[in-house]
Amino acid sequence: QVQLVESGGGLVQPGGSLRLSCAASGFTLDYHVITWFRQVPGKEREGVSCINCGGGDTYYRDSVKGRFTISKDNVKSAVYLQMNSLKPEDTAIYYCATMRKVMYRDPIHYLNWKLYRNWGQGTQVTVSS
Repeated sequence: QVQLVESGGGLVQPGGSLRLSCAASGFTLDYHVITWFRQVPGKEREGVSCINCGGGDTYYRDSVKGRFTISKDNVKSAVYLQMNSLKPEDTAIYYCATMRKVMYRDPIHYLNWKLYRNWGQGTQVTVSS
């Protein structure tokens, strides 16, 4: 049974850092795409970053490039999202999700939440002074 559990959220000041963790069980990381999404109440869920996705292996939405880094630890079966230089607009509930590996020519497709069936419960990130 696929299970994802997020942790690491919290309250941080603008410019600060947080590291989110996604503990995965019930599947092998190398055979799956794992993606971080975020959602603000009243807005559509948006993809932030994925790993094991496409030829480049990682992909980021433009607004977080250079600030966020996604990584994985196959031994611990975990995926991480290191978030630096946080901004108030990064405030959201962050979710990790997974699907079996599939090849898309344009990696933007991996950030489409409608393709994912397995989700964690989410962790709140609040960036505020």
